[in-house]
Amino acid sequence: MRIDTLRPAEGSRTSKKRLGRGIGSGLGKTSGKGHKGQWARSGGGVRPGFEGGQMPLTRRVPKRGFNNHFRKVYAVVNVGDLAEFEAGAVVDLAVLWENGLIKEVKNAVGLKVLGDGELNVALTVKATKFSAKAKEAIEKAGGSCEVE
Repeated sequence: MRIDTLRPAEGSRTSKKRLGRGIGSGLGKTSGKGHKGQWARSGGGVRPGFEGGQMPLTRRVPKRGFNNHFRKVYAVVNVGDLAEFEAGAVVDLAVLWENGLIKEVKNAVGLKVLGDGELNVALTVKATKFSAKAKEAIEKAGGSCEVE
């Protein structure tokens, strides 16, 4: 194979429509726009979603729901996931991220630790929030909870 023999795949390239170039081209006279009417005019046609004056679908369907722009989103981890760390380790958001225990959360305010699972290792856990059950489990294992 040589670079000068390369060609596009058959049918992948089509030639530009040459409008208004005589009746023999098949696109002469009205240039594929038919006879008269809104679509035949210069700048003709209607905007997307226009339904001929009828109330459009986007306005007929009722609005529903609410997006709270002020809500706080936390990266969440369960106590059971912390069991893989060695005793005496300091666990925070960065450590959990490095070990793949939390996914990147867009606009995350901080880390929240929840109480699902069991913990038998004494850890120092630094987070923004702890559930009551999580705090109890960490302290029961001999660890401590630090609020950042």
